[in-house]
Amino acid sequence: MIKYSIPIFLFIFAITIVPSANGHSLFNSSEETLGDFRVQIATQPEFPQIGEKSQILFRVTDRDYNEVDRFTMGVRIFFNDEQVDAIRPQTHNTHHWETDFIFEKPGNHIFRVDLYDATYDGEVLTFTFNMSTQSPFGYIFFASLVAGGMIFGGVLCYIYIPKIIKSRS
Repeated sequence: MIKYSIPIFLFIFAITIVPSANGHSLFNSSEETLGDFRVQIATQPEFPQIGEKSQILFRVTDRDYNEVDRFTMGVRIFFNDEQVDAIRPQTHNTHHWETDFIFEKPGNHIFRVDLYDATYDGEVLTFTFNMSTQSPFGYIFFASLVAGGMIFGGVLCYIYIPKIIKSRS
């Protein structure tokens, strides 16, 4: 009985220590806080491909992560310090919005997100985010994961297959 009560106690203790849990944040995501607002941005897929449509996801909350019901936002997109695109300011009646974007060139793109009427005196808050497209690093990363999985599987086979064959004979 005591043997089973310790793991149960540790499990209940672990649940009470962690009040909430979130899924992993997207690889190509970021957040910034200015004034009383926090803007989060992410791309879907996590690794945008050159010349293919990607979704840019925006979320606006206050400092305490309470979602903002209504906001006006515009976006300016830069590549190599040159503005390549812009999304005109729009009023949104929800805490998040999505827009489609096609990355034309590989590398880092700077998204300057302007939040209008965000301060008491009507100033514009500009949040700056660095978003990158798929680079050779992404392919190397995925290849290393696949290679690691294959090596792990090979080691398991090397260890257990002789034992299985020996037990059958």
